[in-house]
Amino acid sequence: MKSGSTDSSLLQETLWYNPPMASRKQSLRTAIGILLSVLFIYLAFRQVDFNQMAHSFRSANYWYLFPTLFIVFLSHYLRALRWRYFLDPILRLDMGSLFSSLMVGYAANVVMPAHLGEFVRAHMLSRRRPVSMGCAFATIVVERIIDVFTLIVLLGISMLIHPFPSWVVAGGYVMLGGAVLLFGALALSKKHEAQALKALRFFIKPLPSGLTERLLSWAGRFLSGIAPLQRRMDYLVVAVLSVLIWLCYGLVFHICLHAFDLVEVYNLAWYVALVLLVITTISVVVPSSPGYVGTFHYLTQLGLGLFSVPAAPALSYAAVVHAVCFLPVFLAGLALANHEGMSMRRVEVAIAGEEGACEK
Repeated sequence: MKSGSTDSSLLQETLWYNPPMASRKQSLRTAIGILLSVLFIYLAFRQVDFNQMAHSFRSANYWYLFPTLFIVFLSHYLRALRWRYFLDPILRLDMGSLFSSLMVGYAANVVMPAHLGEFVRAHMLSRRRPVSMGCAFATIVVERIIDVFTLIVLLGISMLIHPFPSWVVAGGYVMLGGAVLLFGALALSKKHEAQALKALRFFIKPLPSGLTERLLSWAGRFLSGIAPLQRRMDYLVVAVLSVLIWLCYGLVFHICLHAFDLVEVYNLAWYVALVLLVITTISVVVPSSPGYVGTFHYLTQLGLGLFSVPAAPALSYAAVVHAVCFLPVFLAGLALANHEGMSMRRVEVAIAGEEGACEK
């Protein structure tokens, strides 16, 4: 395994041949995301009574936030444990490396656009352990597909209890369709690996020969990372862990509802947190600035509006839940990145040139 300093920024090369053009594209994507977030922030604040919002902040019981912090980190530990099962067919890894890599990746998602933190997560693991970045990233893609399927199950259960707006149902269908298509494409590519690589070679033929070979090598390592779990029981364990992860997320929403006394004042049912969880997860799909600022807040406000919670206390609640879910993870990931000698501001993701498990 080569160190991060020897990695080249092939991600930029792959996109546009030359880094300046890739940099311009990333800057444009970031600018569009920020504009979208500004729009959603405007939508969230346009009908807010600021005095009422200030009162909500003052009257909240912030002692409730201490158990939510524990639950947030527990959910990420469970996620790292589930990731271990996906990596077991490749190489058995220690939980310390998996958890720290996951936290650094999540911290990067807060400051980087377009979920580039997932590449950082794979890169971080490849720096620490003899697993190629392509293999690690493949397991992350599979993990995200499992997350979508779990979310759709939660959406289906929620729809039996409470009616959703048509745009939420439509969003669920879009996510399910995308997950099914991606899963099918990965399964076919894995089953017919030689043909898949041959097709990729045809499409990237116009690229420089050196870059073409490096991309094909990385794609081969990526496909090698897609492997069935080792034991039949592992599938049940992964399913249970997936449910527990999402229950942790829902529990954070529920506890924060009590922190703002919304359950008692507005007579909210137990399943409100589940409804909010489903709706706000769409903010991850909507292209926005890093950290889902604006989209998360507005969708949380809309979700609580379904239960007649006014805009001001709903937005106060959204701001605190967002801070609880993202700020501690960002700070922990930043500390771990600093410990590993990685700069969160100038991290360059390498997708070629690494050695380790899954290498062709």
